[in-house]
Amino acid sequence: MNYEALKARQRAERETYHPNLALRVHRSLSWLSRAERSADDLDGRFIFLWIAFNAAYATDIDEKYRGTEQAMFREFLQKLVSLDKKGSIEALAWNEFPNSIRLLLDNKFIFQDFWLFHAGRMTEEQWKEHFASANKAAHLALGRRDTVAVLGIVLSRMYTLRNQIMHGGATWHGRVNREQVRDGGDLLGKLVPVIIELMMGNVGTLWGDAYYPVVT
Repeated sequence: MNYEALKARQRAERETYHPNLALRVHRSLSWLSRAERSADDLDGRFIFLWIAFNAAYATDIDEKYRGTEQAMFREFLQKLVSLDKKGSIEALAWNEFPNSIRLLLDNKFIFQDFWLFHAGRMTEEQWKEHFASANKAAHLALGRRDTVAVLGIVLSRMYTLRNQIMHGGATWHGRVNREQVRDGGDLLGKLVPVIIELMMGNVGTLWGDAYYPVVT
């Protein structure tokens, strides 16, 4: 499933969408389109795909009711998996990207505590303990084939990569740490279209108010 196929469906169905869903899908598709035109730019592709993902899932709610980013990812994924009658998300996790997921989980450069250690806010022993503990939980989830838990953890790791890039903590087209940008982009490139397709196929589901409504 790619942008062109999803866009054709969106054009045919958009009059039946709730305004919040219509806005989410329209925005997410626009960034997916841009990402698909950035196949040779790993950094650009990752950024555009993350924006497409964010456009689909982010909800405008009062800050006091917001949980951690990982909790929000998990809640959104839980909703999607419950709606995913074809098992498309599970197929991605267990058939198409099991190796990429394991590589992302084992990559210390997208584990936030590794950077807290390098910032002097944590000892080396502490970050390594946290990394071992977090990965033990992740690999237990892998063993249980717990799709929501595994993807939630992976997305939280990729959120560290997103912060690194978006806050200027990386060099465009740099030589170091290319693996996580490539693997993260590959996973998002498959996951985002599935998310958009599921949202369009479940117009009666409450998706919440989108950030920054259109105001003219």
